[in-house]
Amino acid sequence: MNCPTGKVTRMVAMDDSYLVAQSQQGDPEAFEALIREYQRMIHSLCYRMTGSLEDAEDLAQETFIRAFERLKSFRAEAQFSSWLYRIAVNQCLNWQKQKQRRERLHRDWSSERSADAATNHEPRLHLIQDALMKLPAKQRAAVVLTTYDSLSHAEAAKALGCSETTVSWRVFAARRKLKRLLKEFKRTKDEE
Repeated sequence: MNCPTGKVTRMVAMDDSYLVAQSQQGDPEAFEALIREYQRMIHSLCYRMTGSLEDAEDLAQETFIRAFERLKSFRAEAQFSSWLYRIAVNQCLNWQKQKQRRERLHRDWSSERSADAATNHEPRLHLIQDALMKLPAKQRAAVVLTTYDSLSHAEAAKALGCSETTVSWRVFAARRKLKRLLKEFKRTKDEE
């Protein structure tokens, strides 16, 4: 087993449990060996779930990142491949929900912009911008990235350096505040 290519070659010959144990102890070469072992399987699953090579590559990468982050929690109650599959499927399901949400927002935004253009509601756009500017900066950033720039919550989380849950909460809170602010602006306009 002493081959000139070193430790990595010996690890590839070992089974998953050894590689997982080594990875849990912080051995990056062991985790790289696991990635090489399962990369094709995970990429295929992601492709079948999304129908897009580009999205499949991103989701496969996210799967391995999540697996690495959660590696210490793996208890070997199931096979490593099953655990990895579960992470990949969850990533794909989350991606699908985000995609549907983005598409719905695009449709809503397009129809709203078309209606605005048809009735020339430029003052309304100014009201929306004024309301946006009254939001706390982090909430405003989350809304701009997800609504105006069409980033997914995961992409926005990366851009903002926070968790996806935090982005979701910020967008939720911002929308509540925007709704209240726009009602106040409308009330003020009606009184004028």
